[in-house]
Amino acid sequence: MDKRCWPTCLVLVLLALVSCSQPPRPSPGETADTARRAVTPGTASVEYWRDVKPILDRRCVVCHGCYDAPCQLNLSAFEGITRGGHKKKVYDTTRLLSAEPTRLFEDARSAAEWRQKGFFPVLSEPDQAVKETPQAGVMARMLALKRKHPLPAVTPLPETFDFSLDRKQQCPAEAQFDVFSDKYPLWGMPYGLPGLTEPEHDTLMRWIEAGTPYQEQAPLAPPYGERIREWEAFLNDDSPKHRLMSRYLYEHLYLTSLYFDAPSTRQYFRLVRSRSAPGRPIDVIATRLPYDDPGPGRVHYRLQPVHASVLAKTHIPYALSPARKRRYTELFLDAKYDVRAMPTYDSTVASNPFLAFQDLPVSSRYRFLLDDAAVFLMTFIKGPSCRGQVALDVIEDRFWIFFVDPDSAILESNAEFLARESKHLWLPAEGAAGRLGLVSWLKYSRLQTEFLKAKQAYLEEHRSKLEPNLGFIWDGNGRNTNAALTVFRHSDSASVVQGLVGSNPKTSVLLTYQLMERIYYLLVAGFDVYGYLGHQLNTRLYMDFLRMEGEFNFLVLLPKEMREKERDFWYRDAHQSVKEYVYGSRIQYGYDSGVEYRTDDPKSELFALLRRRLAGALNTEYDIGGEADVEIRAQLEALARVRGRALAWLPEVAFVAVTETAGADIRADRVYTLIHDDGYSNIASLLDQEGRRLPDEDGVTVTRGFVGAYPNAFYRVERSSLPQFVAGITSLASEQDYRKFAERFAVRRTDPGFWHHSDQLHRAYGARAPLEAGLFDYNRLENR
Repeated sequence: MDKRCWPTCLVLVLLALVSCSQPPRPSPGETADTARRAVTPGTASVEYWRDVKPILDRRCVVCHGCYDAPCQLNLSAFEGITRGGHKKKVYDTTRLLSAEPTRLFEDARSAAEWRQKGFFPVLSEPDQAVKETPQAGVMARMLALKRKHPLPAVTPLPETFDFSLDRKQQCPAEAQFDVFSDKYPLWGMPYGLPGLTEPEHDTLMRWIEAGTPYQEQAPLAPPYGERIREWEAFLNDDSPKHRLMSRYLYEHLYLTSLYFDAPSTRQYFRLVRSRSAPGRPIDVIATRLPYDDPGPGRVHYRLQPVHASVLAKTHIPYALSPARKRRYTELFLDAKYDVRAMPTYDSTVASNPFLAFQDLPVSSRYRFLLDDAAVFLMTFIKGPSCRGQVALDVIEDRFWIFFVDPDSAILESNAEFLARESKHLWLPAEGAAGRLGLVSWLKYSRLQTEFLKAKQAYLEEHRSKLEPNLGFIWDGNGRNTNAALTVFRHSDSASVVQGLVGSNPKTSVLLTYQLMERIYYLLVAGFDVYGYLGHQLNTRLYMDFLRMEGEFNFLVLLPKEMREKERDFWYRDAHQSVKEYVYGSRIQYGYDSGVEYRTDDPKSELFALLRRRLAGALNTEYDIGGEADVEIRAQLEALARVRGRALAWLPEVAFVAVTETAGADIRADRVYTLIHDDGYSNIASLLDQEGRRLPDEDGVTVTRGFVGAYPNAFYRVERSSLPQFVAGITSLASEQDYRKFAERFAVRRTDPGFWHHSDQLHRAYGARAPLEAGLFDYNRLENR
């Protein structure tokens, strides 16, 4: 199986599930013989939800969750364990034809159906006698292999371990396991991490010996049922306004983790399309994209309870509250407009939100997105599109995002202009799946050029009322903390948080409604993670256009004589034709902005003015200036000022726990994140990223709390040793220097106390950010 961190519990789980790999609910046509065996409460000494799942979460799901789980073995839910593994990757940048979707809970409902899709069991199947073969199954054998060949007591682990993101995975089925274990004896589970403790192993084995009992969770408490009925009635009202609103909401919220306000034990839901009406069991309509044709009959929007583990890399919390319903009513139902006809699901319409939802007021759509801008930026990043460097080298390592005020007269808030230019706003999502993509990319390049020309003409025509100034910047109404966001790129993953975190960045973007909507339909609603090479290539290249347009919006706030100079700094060594998309022959604004500058550093002055304008709405929870301990704050601020080549040896994301003594427990308010900001001459090319690296321009952003779902390293530092910790980073000059630094401060993947440290970090995360917290992903942990 995959070489990455295969949670030991993987095997354990497999062991646990040895005797039954069918989902808890048989699908239509499934016989009683193959259905999951029901268990009477109280008959087993080990219970799945209470005893087994916590072990799986802490030791297995941290490597096996979501699309990028090694061998597609998703252990975040019982249904994923019984589904098993698959030899093909979901993320494959080389395939020339689209792959068949294999989404858990959507594309099959029984183990038999998953077997037809190529999944192999990792547990013994139901017809195998558990008592005769108590350790049958791949997971069980993986666990046994780990116990027979423990993790080598060397650091770093030898090169026979491959931890690279796109490594060749080993996914042996039962019949292939002997060959696998002979060839890779050290690859037992968890892969490249310490094994399970005796109590953890014993719990799983007792569960297996009991026949891997599993029972459905108890029904939701009555208050949940009342709220579900209330919201489903609201979303499925027959009026044309309700129906158009609900379709728009679904296409924007289907990835989010929905919850009701202030429950004692939070239960999350997902918004799904169903063939069945409220009050009946949900019959999910599974389509590749959320705007694909759902087939004949009425579509019903339903709230489906989520029983899978909460993963930091996919968790996007979004509240359904009375205030939220009032806001929807204000924006979409009370607004004065007519629904002339419900939009068709034909791809030429459904893939273009400016056509599909042209009857919905632009102002309402934009305000809906702004209300929770961080949520929708998270969908860009926590959705399936942003995985790997090919997807993420389209953005800088750290930049700030601002938004045009919806009450301003700026270009894209003008509904008439958008309706007229919608023909130029087609997205690659609706392209055919048989092409390699380059020809269609040229088409989109021409469309973008035409749109930029129209945008420039509009700006010049209405210059008297569209002069760029600070009044065009949304200030969050003085309280909405979504008004300013910081995006971090961590090489092959990314994060977004509220606030202006860190020092002034190299670049910034100013988003309008049409840009937000286009990015959303490009990277989220219109992105097919199972798509072919051309689709993925087009998505990446088209995102260049959208990023550069956002950069143009920011540039026009600067003095006109500074714009090309700033653009050239952002795009050093890039071809002139690329620069013209940002500011030049394709689009420019030959007039000064309305911002009054008083210094010879207008960009820094602009950032200061923006901070002042947004002061009431800035989220400062990540700012190290808010650290209460003066001595700790001074050390963190000193580290944040470090620049240059020494930082090139740092990992992308590291969590730092500062303790009073060596053995003290981790405090939630004493965890910080170090984020390596790589310097580049430009990010305008898909190729030769390393050739554009400028290590002398590297920086490090230091934050309070946790930023990032994929930590690369853990550091544990006694408070009294913080000066030495900072000095150690400042003086790094080689890989050997880093290894010496790590010997003192890192909790490495080979550390016998690794899992104890991991558990403490997760507890601290839950205490510090109970709404946002989820399980981290350990597939990118360094081996140094």
